[in-house]
Amino acid sequence: MQTKQANRKALEHYLSLRYPITIYPEAEGGYVAVIKDLPGCITQGETPDEIMANIEEARQLWIETVYEHGDEIPLPSDDLYADE
Repeated sequence: MQTKQANRKALEHYLSLRYPITIYPEAEGGYVAVIKDLPGCITQGETPDEIMANIEEARQLWIETVYEHGDEIPLPSDDLYADE
């Protein structure tokens, strides 16, 4: 495990990566946003601005938590900010 951490980049590197975001409108109003490359990174919001702020906060917290635990952070896939 120490070898994995020794080769790991700084937290700032991972925080600067851009991950594709999938946004789903909810039937009852609002939106759900998911970053599929980061398992469990999901949030909700009422407006487009709110959902983007919420998913950015969720992304940062997800990366910081995984980094602090010494686990591997997946790199982003190629499809940046895909809206469905």
